[in-house]
Amino acid sequence: MTEEAEKKPARVVVADDQTVVREGIVMLLGLLPGIEVVGSAGDGDEAVKLVAELAPDVVLMDLRMPRCDGVEATRRIRSEHPGTQVVILTTYADDESLFPALRAGARGYLTKDAGGDEIVRAVESVLSGDAGLSPSIQRRLLERLSEPEPRPEAPVEAPDGLTARETEVLLLIAEGLTNQEIARRLHVSTATVKTHINNLFAKTGLKDRAQAVRYAYAKGLVRPPAG
Repeated sequence: MTEEAEKKPARVVVADDQTVVREGIVMLLGLLPGIEVVGSAGDGDEAVKLVAELAPDVVLMDLRMPRCDGVEATRRIRSEHPGTQVVILTTYADDESLFPALRAGARGYLTKDAGGDEIVRAVESVLSGDAGLSPSIQRRLLERLSEPEPRPEAPVEAPDGLTARETEVLLLIAEGLTNQEIARRLHVSTATVKTHINNLFAKTGLKDRAQAVRYAYAKGLVRPPAG
């Protein structure tokens, strides 16, 4: 018996909140050599539970999911179940999706236009200790690495006893970001963001986000656009 014949298939869990997409990926993977789908999940929480139950080799993880998104689920899986690798399989290839996922511990990143051969290569790569990145993602990483480092800004003095993190959340509110967007930017959960917002509102006497924006401008934390 050859080494190839003896090689066990990679045990894979698929996580995607869209049922049709998830079932389509499972069906595709079932046709691919070297892959055995052992479970599928509709959100990040379910994906983490399945990893605990099934100990798969790889999770193919969508990013935008309810309850627990792909970044948070990846972080939990890599922390609690380091024997399972994560390959992101998503529609999004922008920096705000890519880099938080890689920082959370994903070893692979593919967009949903990837073909079966590309998915197999990514799974095999992460299991052998390499990165499973699509060519477009590799190019984006190289471009990002070649960009000059931004000059650090002078630290902002926090008013009213706000912590550095609460001030950071306030500035992101002033940028117009939602709680979910702030969570992705800071690589924390939305529950943590809500806690910071409640704390900064309590310290400053603010009652809503509109007041928070005015407060940020009044305290000089944000400057109005020139012109």
